[in-house]
Amino acid sequence: MFIFRFQFQNSSLNIMQAYATALLFAIPIFSLLSILEALYIRFVKNLPLNHMDMIASLSSGITNVIKDSFQLLIYLISYQQLVEHIALFDLSQLSYPLLFVLAFIAQDFASYWNHRLNHKVNIFWNRHIIHHSSEEFNLPCALRQPVSVLFGFFALFLIPAALLGVPYEIFAILAPIHLFMQFWYHTVHIPKLGFLEYLLVTPSQHRVHHAINPEYIDKNLSAIFCVWDRLFGTFQEELDEVPCVFGVLKPVQTWNPIHINFQHSWRIAKDAWRCSNWLDKLTIWFRPTGWRPKDVAEKYPIEVIDDVYSFDKYDLNPPFSLILWSYMQLAVNGSLLLFLFFNIGEIAQNPLGLALYGFLIVIGIYGYTTIMDHRKYGVGIECLRAAVAIAWIYSSGNWFGLHQYWSLGPVLVATYYGITLIGTFYFVSVVMNKALPNRILPSGNG
Repeated sequence: MFIFRFQFQNSSLNIMQAYATALLFAIPIFSLLSILEALYIRFVKNLPLNHMDMIASLSSGITNVIKDSFQLLIYLISYQQLVEHIALFDLSQLSYPLLFVLAFIAQDFASYWNHRLNHKVNIFWNRHIIHHSSEEFNLPCALRQPVSVLFGFFALFLIPAALLGVPYEIFAILAPIHLFMQFWYHTVHIPKLGFLEYLLVTPSQHRVHHAINPEYIDKNLSAIFCVWDRLFGTFQEELDEVPCVFGVLKPVQTWNPIHINFQHSWRIAKDAWRCSNWLDKLTIWFRPTGWRPKDVAEKYPIEVIDDVYSFDKYDLNPPFSLILWSYMQLAVNGSLLLFLFFNIGEIAQNPLGLALYGFLIVIGIYGYTTIMDHRKYGVGIECLRAAVAIAWIYSSGNWFGLHQYWSLGPVLVATYYGITLIGTFYFVSVVMNKALPNRILPSGNG
């Protein structure tokens, strides 16, 4: 038992370190590409930028990669159990190039069916709504990924790979690669790509997937190879006469990624509580996405977009100071995330410290995106975060090993938490009381 526990912990740490290393390269690249796209939109296309939407998307990405660091372990452990019990062959002796190709196809096949399940079943839509919640379609929105699920069914869709005996270590490498390869096609600025439209998922195809036009709903569910959509009847070409409009039919009306992650399940829970039919209370969770009991729908109507070309995008007309403050918060929390992954080997030695570090980043994002929504209770969130962080620095005399790289680092981190708390009080007490009326932004893909 001791040997198994030691091997498991050692293997888990290696997987986390490998994932962290990949993110240390991916995060700066994704951030740079997002900045370049924003500059292109603003100065080449001469279009306005929705800064708060961009901040919300990038913030969501930070919360997701923290969750994924833990979920990857569960996903691989589940798959490893499948291999051990149902494998009919052993492909571990194959050459690595061939093994990677087979595993990549299996990963993409599993991704299609997992994605399709998320779109078709009420409760599973809660795991995916965050990715569709942006009313813009740009590179940052690719990073809107869920934190609302830690346990899932993805490993079950890898049964074909498990039957072939593809070793789980391969997926430890492929999982982040497969996810990162889906980043580039979240843009409106790349046209159709000729013959590639018949092989790969392209920006044109994925614009269709994110659109709320009736012609496009629940189409183009593939991740890398569009063959799955063509094979299983979910492919839809982007039509010139039907410009894509992005978002969800029940607008989320918030910049807070944590709220978005649990918004749909909260609606289902309320409907289950309010409806009179006991069968509906039990089955609402597994009905088609968006289904509501008739009596509840009549008594508690929810606003749904009927005309996709005529609705107002969510925007609170934030003052410039709040935009700058939000960008600062994003930059600091992103830096804290990079330090976590840079120093993951040491920080992960203390599970309590690792959990606390992740908590401080996530609760920080919850706090400043709450302020972005002009919600005054955000000051309480910031007070909690600052108190916990400063208490940790005071009691340990350190910030998770930062002193070994920079002696003044812990002092600087503590200063940041103090400054952000003062800024939060300022925005709640001064700026929010002078907030301008909401702007009316037209729907569409601009």
